[in-house]
Amino acid sequence: MAAPTRRSTVRRTGRAAPLTLSPARPAPPLPAHEAEALVEGRHHDPHAVLGAHPVPGGVCIRVLRPHAQRVVAVVDGEGYELTAQNEGFFAGIVPVAEVVPYSLRVTADEVEHEEQDGYRFLPTLSELDLHLIGEGRHEQLWTALGSRVHVVAGIRGTTFAVWAPNANGVRVIGDFNGWLGTAHPMRSLGSTGVWELFVPGVAEGTRYKYEIATRDGRMLRKADPMARSAETPPATASIVHTSAYEWQDGEWMAARSGRAHDAPLSVYEVHLPSWRPGLTYRRLATELTEYVSEMGFTHVELMPVTEHPFGASWGYQVSGFYAPTSRLGSPDDFRYLVDALHRAGIGVIMDWVPAHFPKDDWALARFDGEPLYEPSDPRRAEHPDWGTLEFDFGRTEVRNFLVANAVYWCEDFHIDGLRVDAVASMLYLDYSRTGGNWVPNIHGGRENLDAVAFLQEMNATVYRRCPGVMTIAEESTAWPGVTRPTDQDGLGFGLKWNMGWMHDSLEYMQREPAHRRHHHHEMTFSIAYAYSENYVLPISHDEVVHGKRSLVGKMPGDWWQQRANLRAYLAFMWAHPGKKLLFMGQEFAQGTEWDHDTGPQWAVLGDDWPAAADHRGIRELVRDLNSGYRAEPALWSRDTDPSGFDWIDNNAAEDNVFSFVRYDGAGHPQVSISNLSATPRSHYRVGLPARGAWEVVLDTDEVRYGGSGSLAGSTAVAPDGLPWQGHPTSAEITLPPLATIWLRPAAAADQEDGEDREDREAPRPPQA
Repeated sequence: MAAPTRRSTVRRTGRAAPLTLSPARPAPPLPAHEAEALVEGRHHDPHAVLGAHPVPGGVCIRVLRPHAQRVVAVVDGEGYELTAQNEGFFAGIVPVAEVVPYSLRVTADEVEHEEQDGYRFLPTLSELDLHLIGEGRHEQLWTALGSRVHVVAGIRGTTFAVWAPNANGVRVIGDFNGWLGTAHPMRSLGSTGVWELFVPGVAEGTRYKYEIATRDGRMLRKADPMARSAETPPATASIVHTSAYEWQDGEWMAARSGRAHDAPLSVYEVHLPSWRPGLTYRRLATELTEYVSEMGFTHVELMPVTEHPFGASWGYQVSGFYAPTSRLGSPDDFRYLVDALHRAGIGVIMDWVPAHFPKDDWALARFDGEPLYEPSDPRRAEHPDWGTLEFDFGRTEVRNFLVANAVYWCEDFHIDGLRVDAVASMLYLDYSRTGGNWVPNIHGGRENLDAVAFLQEMNATVYRRCPGVMTIAEESTAWPGVTRPTDQDGLGFGLKWNMGWMHDSLEYMQREPAHRRHHHHEMTFSIAYAYSENYVLPISHDEVVHGKRSLVGKMPGDWWQQRANLRAYLAFMWAHPGKKLLFMGQEFAQGTEWDHDTGPQWAVLGDDWPAAADHRGIRELVRDLNSGYRAEPALWSRDTDPSGFDWIDNNAAEDNVFSFVRYDGAGHPQVSISNLSATPRSHYRVGLPARGAWEVVLDTDEVRYGGSGSLAGSTAVAPDGLPWQGHPTSAEITLPPLATIWLRPAAAADQEDGEDREDREAPRPPQA
């Protein structure tokens, strides 16, 4: 007798066609150990028993749906009801000759819905992907691991793939399964330690995590290390993300590939969440872009934009290395910000933090139940300063995770530079460790050879794959060859923060002018090593927090003297060899330290602020410093060439005067003279490198900047032919107190708008 038939519809949508049902032939239950391993999430190969498999007389279809009342397999328009077995398994033998595409109609809580069975699909990672992952050489790791929305065999869904080599089993949980992972165990792809599962129907925006069965019997819930998007903290789930952004910065990117380190580089360092609190990436794309353009900076440097759980870490304790923080918008919103800056001719550098990561139990720490991203030896794993964990740079997969991450931001988000944080903490095994709390390298030394190899690989890979991108080291010691190429045994960075210059110059400037003559070398010593590396001169966020005072607050004297000192110092800095970096708020001399909750003290620029004109004057000076710097190749084109610099007088300690010449590639000079005493100096003789008329092109004592106007608008400097200080001619000049002036030959100034001047300009990406 033929089996009775029933009608079935999809109650959730009401769109499925009626289906004729027949019972599938009974299938034998799974062996107890197999069923137990699957239910408990400890099975290495669920696809071997779930899904469709040929058996005598047909194809056995087995699914695991613990909360279902009924499961029907739909094959070629025919429905076959599967038999409920123990532990939530449903199975049956369908009378077909070979495995063919099928779907499932699942009834749970009296609601029926139709879905594809993820266990009927082959692995979505290629053999090449697995080979490269195993070797630690997958330079686009994000295209293999993490969550990826794509179409497999005509079915749209999401592949989840995660590296967890010590796990006994991995399941994916999320919005699509009520955060119960029993129905979605992942398969292990051999010796690579990668677990993978394609889940049909899972779309963009779905929240998820991995449920990891450890060797010691625990079940961990972990965010995806490769997630491209994440929930806004304190929530911690990963989010499936596929970019739909269409870039419009083609001109910038084409020009970027030809940029060199001898171009002008004036950087505005920004903490995006507090620059103007409450702005999203999209709002910042308008307001930050307009402000930086107006101020004339060539680049912005973003304090870490990667996802982080604790806002007060300023982003330096990263939990989501592949996800821009969702506090300000989506990943595509962040792309929009980068695109807008590029179209305005502004480069984007981001702080990158491969030195350490936080211990949060839902993130990277002991990811699969055992040390994985961190070294197993706690003496190497624990970072003593920050309560975090260091990466195991000796493990190929960890290096691959980080190297690919550097490439990811440059390729996928068009980032122009990576400023690598805390490099010194990576390079030294005994960094902040005393006594026996550190482990020497194989040669008995303190150098972290694994970190050296990682940094070399990262730099070589980024420069090879991403022409025009720069890498910048925040390295606070005298480690040799930080910016030397890797093929010459250097670390391979393009630039290095000059922490010595920053420390020495600020120490000098904080002294009363009357005492500065005893510390003259603090301002001159930097030239002794200025060409040992390719340097950036940084006045960063680190110098205006934790009781160090604001930049203007460091300066001695009353309010007028503080501002005069600051103006003179900034102009000295802009003329000194090296690229420039200034942290937000210091460009208008805010009087308070930076606060990550409130951001820059914008109110001091308002009309109702008593000293608003003073702050505006500093901002106008910074704007002029940037425009003068970008227009004068002598100030940047030979930053790494000692012949581009010459002291006029570096021994005028009793006068507190510093004078030097910068030269461009054609030998055209620009002179900088700083009088850092509180006394104006009349008829002060200064040697000059070229005869003919000279002109003052910058005077930090101008009234419009808040100065005294000592030069009263006089700009002409007439050398009298007297050789002086090793130069062919000289002039008697009035030096305002606590001020810096810039001079250049008057002929050069006259030609500024002419063809000769244009020929001396460095190529820059086009303005929007």
